[in-house]
Amino acid sequence: MSTRSILGMLYTLRGVRESGEDVSPVLTRFGLDLDRLDPGARIDRALELRIYMELAEHLKDPLAGFKTGNYFGFTGYGPLTMLLMTCTDAWEAIQTGIRYQQLTYLFGTLRFELGNELSCLVLSPLRLPPRPFRFRVDGEASGTYKLIRDMQATLGVNIRAEKVDLPYPRPAEARAYEDYFQCPVSFGESAETRFWMRNDILKLRFPTADATAHAMFRAQCDQQLAEQAGTSLDKLAEQVEAHLELFTGAFPSAAEVASAFDIAERSFRRQLSAEGSSFRALLEQVRFRKARALLQGRQPVEAIAHQLGYAESAAFIHAFQRWAGVSPAAWRNGARPDPA
Repeated sequence: MSTRSILGMLYTLRGVRESGEDVSPVLTRFGLDLDRLDPGARIDRALELRIYMELAEHLKDPLAGFKTGNYFGFTGYGPLTMLLMTCTDAWEAIQTGIRYQQLTYLFGTLRFELGNELSCLVLSPLRLPPRPFRFRVDGEASGTYKLIRDMQATLGVNIRAEKVDLPYPRPAEARAYEDYFQCPVSFGESAETRFWMRNDILKLRFPTADATAHAMFRAQCDQQLAEQAGTSLDKLAEQVEAHLELFTGAFPSAAEVASAFDIAERSFRRQLSAEGSSFRALLEQVRFRKARALLQGRQPVEAIAHQLGYAESAAFIHAFQRWAGVSPAAWRNGARPDPA
């Protein structure tokens, strides 16, 4: 199983909710709460896709997926944003985006087809049932174009499409797509999403081109790819820990997590015990890891305690001393007891 930043799902679900849809019934089935998800967490790609597939079947607005593109933040792509911005020109930025597409929030795959006058950025979608298929195609098409528009606004260069192809029959809402892309949109003529661009756009030089900074951000993106490739969640304890990582503020109970995994609580606890673990131990591991990360910032201890689900900071301080052997304040100031 591979994981990636949960930000893509947060952008998508918040966009769906802002369009007037209720996402809570679907998330509750998976043991999740949109307002309690940690933006710094990672989520298994297969779980994210299952959530989208079930959500798509319950949507009332056929444009709900398309509208989510506007909720994707330019800076939410992390080092990839700066890697693209420091490219020499649009051609290099497109090639770089394709190379590092695993760091985006796509489920489809990107490639580029070079033509004589017009070239094409192609997004091949996953094969899904009709409603989830349109939901993901729309979200990925609008999100990809939002990234292009954000780069255009930031760089002051005119990166735009001459025509867009979408891989499903023309819907009643076709006008909304043309208004968004500001160009002709064809439906059902291609099995893939296609953004057609003039070749002279590829030569547009970026005013933010910086070879030194580009090399630094490339190294950061390479590191992210390596971390993603090394992700493996084979045991129940690893899956439970990954599930708990998704939360901030209030963590779910053992019964709630067992329900999310569709396992009876007694069997759930017994299987964790057989693996040499327990729900309480896993929860403490997650809280300790999150606490160490939060203490690297400037938030007061009271705020950190709240994010870790403690009603009072005293309870958090006591727990942290038990985990680390020193107080949170001492840890923040550099105290690191000998592990022995």
